[in-house]
Amino acid sequence: MKTLGNIFWILFGGGILALIWGVVGLLCCCTIIGIPVGIQCFKFTSFVIWPFGRNVIFENCTTSFILNVLWILIFGWELTLISCIVGLAWCVTIFGIPFGVQCFKFAQLALMPFGARIV
Repeated sequence: MKTLGNIFWILFGGGILALIWGVVGLLCCCTIIGIPVGIQCFKFTSFVIWPFGRNVIFENCTTSFILNVLWILIFGWELTLISCIVGLAWCVTIFGIPFGVQCFKFAQLALMPFGARIV
């Protein structure tokens, strides 16, 4: 079931969200300071492409908190807003509810990417 969900996800718009995460990763890698952030974005791009059957676990750390605050100010709020809007659009239909739930998972990840681990 998760393979079928992932295939439908890519066909019906998941590739666009993955592309957005990839572009943000490239923008972050333009500076030396932003390279760790860009690498984190590339890790999450693979998660956005294949979301079904995978979960995000958040761990607390002081460094993660500081990086998350900087992230929210620079790119986080845009990715969170995009993911929420797409998630709400998916939840309009019964078929789209599982896809909308995945988008809300991405919104949470876009808000706090540092200290997050994908399982």
